[in-house]
Amino acid sequence: MGVSIAQWRNLIVDMDGVLWRGETALPGLGAFFRVLRESERRIVLATNNSSRTVPQYVAKLERMGVQVTAEEILTSAQATASYLAAATPTGSRVSVIGGDGLRAALQEQSFVLNDENPAYVVVGFDFELNWTKLDCAVRNIRAGAIFVGTNADATYPTEKGIGIGNGAILAALQTATCATPIVIGKPEPPLYELALQRLGATAAETLVIGDRLETDILGAQRAAIASLLLLTGVTTRAALTQSELQPDLVLPGLPEATSAMLSELKTTPPAAAR
Repeated sequence: MGVSIAQWRNLIVDMDGVLWRGETALPGLGAFFRVLRESERRIVLATNNSSRTVPQYVAKLERMGVQVTAEEILTSAQATASYLAAATPTGSRVSVIGGDGLRAALQEQSFVLNDENPAYVVVGFDFELNWTKLDCAVRNIRAGAIFVGTNADATYPTEKGIGIGNGAILAALQTATCATPIVIGKPEPPLYELALQRLGATAAETLVIGDRLETDILGAQRAAIASLLLLTGVTTRAALTQSELQPDLVLPGLPEATSAMLSELKTTPPAAAR
């Protein structure tokens, strides 16, 4: 299907590799959000990165000169906590590998974070990962705890290049336990379903913007949502050319996406003239 970003009023936008690399804003970030607001589009910033809390993401964007609300942020940590809350009794024990974002999301759903006899081992991106955490997770999974991953991204984009992602942690635990994790984040359905609920929109009314074929774009296609790939993160032009998985639209980065929306604004008559 031929698409243009200008035709979509509801956007599900990835963050790592789309809005920034590490702590560095990608070119055109401020202008992109100014035009989003001017054109009154609805957005959900949906990330597979579970390491930060929602307030931390809001603060990070503010440092980059962009104002967003907590309701416009959706993380794989929140999707995981919501999934488990629907599947298990309140107050269940959960052993966690992950950062503040995952811990906070689970506690908000009244889970007890405890490494002793947990019902679940939940694994997310963890900057303080060590042998002790991995060993504890392996023992608990082998003892019968259900193995859950916030996401399976093997890598993630940083200012210094492509770094290790949560999928590599899941792979290590899977090797040691022979257990396959339940994965909640993109390209699986739960995060997209929550994003559509936040937007109050259907899949047919929504566009996904991402940088990774096997998560953002694959997940969009599974959810019957149109997709735009930006070449500012993990997926390169060469990788895209060789892939059977193709987005509906490809652009180099945020400036080109902004230009498409600006052209719409310039050709739309003022409200009083309609």
